[in-house]
Amino acid sequence: MATKKQDTSSSNARIADNKKAAYNYFFEERFEAGLVLEGWEVKSLREGKVQLTDGYVVIRDGEMFIVGLQINPLRSASTHTTPDSIRTKKLLLHKEQIRRLTGKIEQKGYTLVPINLHWKAGKVKCEVALAKGKAEHDKRDVIKDREGKREVERAMKSRTR
Repeated sequence: MATKKQDTSSSNARIADNKKAAYNYFFEERFEAGLVLEGWEVKSLREGKVQLTDGYVVIRDGEMFIVGLQINPLRSASTHTTPDSIRTKKLLLHKEQIRRLTGKIEQKGYTLVPINLHWKAGKVKCEVALAKGKAEHDKRDVIKDREGKREVERAMKSRTR
């Protein structure tokens, strides 16, 4: 009986998350965009050699691009191409959605932030959020809530012992 090897590209497996984004922004809307990649980049993504935390999304000439997404090349990368780990990558979204997002970004305080990279039907997708920046006191509230939840869980854990 042959065992079947699990293919990460067939499931909705997460490749990378931008945890910093949830701390720094309030998410208004989320969009799933395709990503234009080179072959060596896809191989590196399968190995998990990606950093999303410094990434941000810009709109130029009616097209969306993700800047600061770092995909580190594998040692066995192709010999006939020169890998550029911080290359600007194009995001694929419907023209109507890009126009609507352009209008919203021009409003004060809104920006586009990449939330995560994941596989969907063998393709790499990037979840992008229309976000508004958090004020410093909002960030403090998040930290206070997180610490409060930890204390409650510790108390519950010690009570059950």
